[in-house]
Amino acid sequence: MLHAATEGEIDSAFASLAQTRTRALLVTDDIFFNDRITQLVALAARYAVPTVYGIREFPLAGGLMSYGISRAETYRLIGLQVARILEGQKPADLPVIQSTKIELVINLKTAKALGLTVPPSLLARADEVIE
Repeated sequence: MLHAATEGEIDSAFASLAQTRTRALLVTDDIFFNDRITQLVALAARYAVPTVYGIREFPLAGGLMSYGISRAETYRLIGLQVARILEGQKPADLPVIQSTKIELVINLKTAKALGLTVPPSLLARADEVIE
């Protein structure tokens, strides 16, 4: 397991992945990482490390794939809660809600660049396939 709390530590982490010949990487859904999409996708490509991310913006930017909550669904649910509050309901009286929609996004162009073949069964389950 690697940890990074600065942009420099991200660069060092990827360099160490290359030295240890790591075969895959999972980047968690974290605001620190989500603010560094370009850096992370570029490093994964430079070191040819197949990487799975927590949000769809990564494969949209050239990352291999993402698997995580649907931000669009989460924002929709937040909007519903805000509407209830604006209608006069007390926030303390509202139920806690959480998005249950999980989405899989696969970038086939990146898979090809990494020399990977994505199984048809996985492609069939994807919410979006980028070609």
